[in-house]
Amino acid sequence: LGDDEIEVGVGLHGEPGRERTKYQRANNIIKSLMDAVITDLPFESGDEVALMVNGLGGTPIGELYIASGIASNILKNRNIKIFKTYVNNYCTSLDMEGCSVSLLRLNEEFKRLLLAPSDIPISYF
Repeated sequence: LGDDEIEVGVGLHGEPGRERTKYQRANNIIKSLMDAVITDLPFESGDEVALMVNGLGGTPIGELYIASGIASNILKNRNIKIFKTYVNNYCTSLDMEGCSVSLLRLNEEFKRLLLAPSDIPISYF
């Protein structure tokens, strides 16, 4: 990549992305990601979803929350209701910069499972 380029849609392990482009404002990049995700299933007006913005390891949490806010506004404008939002570094790749955006279309069972208590064997320092 050139000094002024980014790759959009890159895989977690560095697989080629959907496109290479010049640096852009966050709202343009997140719109591009959301358009790809929303049209893939496709998601429709009236759907209820869980939204996950996953940092790839090298993106500050504040920037992930900016991405989440932009994604939330896009969903609201499409009349797609967000049931729960997750923002953090859930699956990373050696301090790779960027984020991924995932949507899960919900039904009552998925909502119950998302809210169910869980425990994992990990320690944060």
